[in-house]
Amino acid sequence: MITWQDLTLDEQKDALARPAIANRADLTSKVADIIQLVKDKGDEALLELTAKFDGLTLDSVALPQEQADAIIATLGAEQKAAIELAYGQIKRFHEAQVQPNVKVETSPGVVCELITQAISSVGLYIPGGSAPLPSTVLMLGVPAQIAGCKRTVLCTPPDTSANNKGGVTAEILYAAKLCGINEIYRTGGAQAVAAMAYGTNSIAAVDKIFGPGNSFVTEAKQLVAQDPAGAAIDMPAGPSEVLVLADANANSAFVAADLLSQAEHGPDSQVILVSDSQILIEKTKQDIESQLTLLPRAEIAKKALANSRFILASSLENAVQISNQYAPEHLIVQFDNARDWLGKLDNAASVFLGAYTPESAGDYASGTNHVLPTYGYSKVLSSLNLADFTRKFTVQEITPSGLQAIGPAIMTLAAAEGLDAHRNAVGLRLDALTAKLDTLNDSPVSDSNLSGTKK
Repeated sequence: MITWQDLTLDEQKDALARPAIANRADLTSKVADIIQLVKDKGDEALLELTAKFDGLTLDSVALPQEQADAIIATLGAEQKAAIELAYGQIKRFHEAQVQPNVKVETSPGVVCELITQAISSVGLYIPGGSAPLPSTVLMLGVPAQIAGCKRTVLCTPPDTSANNKGGVTAEILYAAKLCGINEIYRTGGAQAVAAMAYGTNSIAAVDKIFGPGNSFVTEAKQLVAQDPAGAAIDMPAGPSEVLVLADANANSAFVAADLLSQAEHGPDSQVILVSDSQILIEKTKQDIESQLTLLPRAEIAKKALANSRFILASSLENAVQISNQYAPEHLIVQFDNARDWLGKLDNAASVFLGAYTPESAGDYASGTNHVLPTYGYSKVLSSLNLADFTRKFTVQEITPSGLQAIGPAIMTLAAAEGLDAHRNAVGLRLDALTAKLDTLNDSPVSDSNLSGTKK
């Protein structure tokens, strides 16, 4: 346990440090090599890397529709119902985020618009391996569907289980079906990111790539985003993390369960408990030990707990300050009257208020999105939302009289900046309007005849 008020400023900073990515330079080099291999050899590289990393020999990276249908048919009614419920919840929340276009006449004859348009093609990376994530299909596929993206590509590592070898898990496929996704490719890791960014014979390149992944996937996303010939990405997302704020009245079993729910994601996850109660902290530690014995992924969780912190704050206000400094991906507030503290929580990607709001709800079926900025990026970045699947552009249309009204100011500003071509682009038009007025011989003036049509 760490007593916050006993630490120096440097020690406090160290206490909130994320697990460092070991051998980062080596990781970058390896990922860059994989990306280049895919750029050079396309599908051949994807199949070679699938054989190397997944131990599977595939004829093609695309999942045949007949195989997808056969796999979905094996899914039980209970699993389908759960996916459908989550789909409905997520869809309702994201549909509420649809924004109308904006059209404003900023002054007479000057009309400005802000128009929202779906990104044409998007690529969704869905982790597989030890924990396939159909929930991530919904978190990415639903907003892509609502936004109206013309093309949605899904890449995920092939299933290596004995009963579905070389396919894709039924839960992922059913979630994709609900989202209207029919381009599904069996490839994972950095090679999948490279394929979506640059294209192969089978996979046409996309405009933007979404989704979480391991260190190789995260590194690949950042590398292709830095390349003008690559693709945009949703956000930099590192290992999963949670910070729990708990007062003396919090249920320690609930707190322990929330910490473990993040710890089981992977050995590089980080979990932090901040409380003003030493008794609560000690009880939570005991509950973690007892709950660990029941978890199939206990060994993974134990490794993540090595990066955990149990911090004793001097007060609840101090606990909130610590959370704001850390800027967690997930923030759980188990205070009495938790909502009363919401206005003081400055930096968190997703907030869970009250004892009966587990982080698991946000991961699956409350309706919010679980693709979130980590590593402190929540100070400046938003959780994934519908807007990420769209682009906004402006339109302006000016009548002759509108230009006469604002043109002189434009010319003055252009001259102040020494941009004479900008000034001339307006001046020539104003001169033409003046000349046209002179030829009208006192005819009634309107925007239509100023444009060249007499009434």
